[in-house]
Amino acid sequence: MFKKILIANRGEIACRVIKSARRMGIATVAVYSDADAKAPHVLMADEAINIGPAAAAESYLVADKIIAAAKETGAEAVHPGYGFLSERASFVEALDKAGIAFIGPPAPAIAAMGDKIESKKLAKEAGVNVVPGYLGEIADTDEAVKIAGEIGYPVMMKASAGGGGKGMRLAYSEKDVREGFEATKREGLSSFGDDRVFIEKFIEEPRHIEIQVLGDKHGNIVYLGERECSIQRRHQKVIEEAPSPFVTPEMRKKMGEQAVALARAVDYHSAGTVELIVSGADTTGEGFYFLEMNTRLQVEHPVTEEITGIDLVEQMIRVAAGEKLPFKQEDIQYNGWAIEARVYAEDPYRGFLPSTGRLTTYRPPMEQREDGAVVRVDDGVTEGGEVSMFYDPMIAKLITHADDRLTATDLMVEALDAFEVEGLNDNVDFLSALMQHPRFRSGELTTKFIEEEYPEGFEGAPVDDAFKRDLVALAALVAMTEETRAALIDGQLGEPVFPSPHQVVILNGEQHEVTVVPEDDCTLIAVGDSDEPFDVVANYAPGDNLLVAEVDDRRRIVQVKRNGRGFKMVTRGRIHEARMVPRHVAKLMQHMPEKEEPDLSRFLMAPMPGLLTKLKVEAGDKVEAGQPLAVVEAMKMENILRAEKAATVKQIPAGEGESLAVDQVILEFE
Repeated sequence: MFKKILIANRGEIACRVIKSARRMGIATVAVYSDADAKAPHVLMADEAINIGPAAAAESYLVADKIIAAAKETGAEAVHPGYGFLSERASFVEALDKAGIAFIGPPAPAIAAMGDKIESKKLAKEAGVNVVPGYLGEIADTDEAVKIAGEIGYPVMMKASAGGGGKGMRLAYSEKDVREGFEATKREGLSSFGDDRVFIEKFIEEPRHIEIQVLGDKHGNIVYLGERECSIQRRHQKVIEEAPSPFVTPEMRKKMGEQAVALARAVDYHSAGTVELIVSGADTTGEGFYFLEMNTRLQVEHPVTEEITGIDLVEQMIRVAAGEKLPFKQEDIQYNGWAIEARVYAEDPYRGFLPSTGRLTTYRPPMEQREDGAVVRVDDGVTEGGEVSMFYDPMIAKLITHADDRLTATDLMVEALDAFEVEGLNDNVDFLSALMQHPRFRSGELTTKFIEEEYPEGFEGAPVDDAFKRDLVALAALVAMTEETRAALIDGQLGEPVFPSPHQVVILNGEQHEVTVVPEDDCTLIAVGDSDEPFDVVANYAPGDNLLVAEVDDRRRIVQVKRNGRGFKMVTRGRIHEARMVPRHVAKLMQHMPEKEEPDLSRFLMAPMPGLLTKLKVEAGDKVEAGQPLAVVEAMKMENILRAEKAATVKQIPAGEGESLAVDQVILEFE
C-alpha cells in the first residue's frame, strides 16, 4: 500500500480524498493555487505545495507542476478527483513515465472513452444500446442542418470532448441548429480544446440514469447499482439519488451487465460511470441508451457509497496499489435510499445567475448517523472563505440516507432548513422546493423537470395556509422576544414598558392579528380568530440566526435574519418578510402609498458577472423580440442575451472584451 499520495485537485473532492486516505493511514499532499492558499484542503493535508496563479490553466491544469510537486514530496501516487486532469490520458502517461502511480483507470481506457464519437462506436461493438445519431465529424453548419434533418428533430448537438453540461445544445428546428452549432463548437474549443461536434436523436421523456462500475487489475469488474440524475438545469445535475425510482431489478441487471461489458472492452480498472439516457415512456425495460463513460469518480458518488456501504475512494486507492476487490457481483447489496443535493453559489430568484463573494456565514447542518438516518456534508469551504470566479460555483454537497425515499427526502428538507449561507447568493431554497414538489416526491422525473415545473423561473416554494399560520406564530414569538428584551434594556432607569400581548404580524404583506401569552414552559400564541392558541416551544434568544421550535408538536426550523425594523424568515424553500406592529399602527399602514419600481426596460443589463464576448448589434439598429443582442461568457458557458421587445438601439456603453458586473448596462434603447 502507498505511504503517501498527492491529490491533484481542490475543494470538496480534495477534502473527500484526504478523509479516506487518513482512515487508511496514508499521508497526503495537497496542491493549491494562489487563490486557495488558505483553503480547507490545504489545511487538512499533511503537506501542501503551491502550484501557481489562481487561473486553473496556470495551476491545476498544468501536469508538469503536479508531477514536480509529487516528486518534491515523495508522493507515490496521484488521485485526480474529478475535473481538471482527471480524464486526460497524457497526464496518466506522464505520471507513468515519472514512476508515479495514477489512482484511476489506464490511459488507453481514458482516451477511448474521452472521445464521445469513438466511445459510442466501442459501446456499439460491445453490445451496449446506443442512441441513433451521426458519429462522424461534421464540417460546417450546413452539413449539421442536413444531418439533423435526416435523424429527425429534436436532436442534441454535443462537443465530442464535452462534459459537465458544457458544449451541449438542444435543437427543435433548423433555426436552432443554425444558431447553436457554432456556439457548441466554440464552447468545446474553449472548455476542452476540441471543437468537434456530433449530433444524436434526443429521447422524449428522458431520464438520466447512470451505472457505477468498479474494477481491479485482476479482471474483476462489478456494477454498484444505478443513480438517478434526471433533475438537471442546463444539463448540469442538481439532485441525484440512488437507487432510481424508475429502475426495476431486471432493468438494473441489464444496465449493469452492459456497463460491465463496456468496461471489459477497454480493459478498465478503478471507479467509472456509464451514463445512460432512459426513455420514461418505455415499459419494456429496454429503452435505455449509452451516453458516455466518465473515467473518473463522479460528483454524486456519495449516494452510491451510502446504499452499498462501499468507500469508493478507498477502493480506487487499493486498486491502484494492485489489490483485488474484496467482493464480487453477488456480494453487492443495496440498503435504503440516498439523495444528494448540490448547493451552488447562484441566485435561483434571478434565473440562477452565478454568484461570487465571501462566505460571511457558513454553517451547514450537523452531520449525523443514528437510528437509520444519515445527514452527510461533503464540502471544501469554510466560513470566511471565498467563492471566486476561477472555479466551479459548488459550495457543498448535502447527502441524506434513510430506509425509504420519502423519509430521505423529508430528512433533506429539514437539513436544508438548517443550512446557513450568507455573503453570497445560494440555491438552498430551490433545492428545498424541489424536495417538496409533489411530482418529485412521486418519482415522476425527466431531465425536463425544472423547465416544465418552473417555466417562468423560481419564486419560492408554495406555502399552504396551515404552514403560514405556523410562520405567523413563530414571527410573533421572535418579535415579542426581541421587543421584551428591548423593554428590559430601555427600562434600566425606570419601570420597563413591555409590549402589549395583542399585536399584528405582517407576513409577506398580509396582516394577521395575534395574541401572545408567555407560560412557564412554552408560549401560547393565538393567530386570528383561532379558538385554540398554538403551543410554541423554542429556546430562542435575540440575535439567534436559527430558530428550532415545536409548534403544537410540529418541528419547525427557521433561519431568522434582521431586515430593518422587521426580519426575514427563511424556511421550506422560501424567504418570508415579517414584522410585528401594534394594532393601531397596522390600521394606519394600510393607507401608506407603495413605492413604484423604476422602469429599466430601456436597458439591456448584464444579468451576471462575466465577459462580454460578442455584440450582435450597433447603435441605430432596429431589433425584434427574441433577437440575439449580445453574448456573455460566465463560468465557461456562453449566455445569449435577447431583446424582450421590438426597439431601436440608442447607444452601446459596453464593448466587446469588457468584464461586466451584475446589472451593468450593455445597451440602451430609444
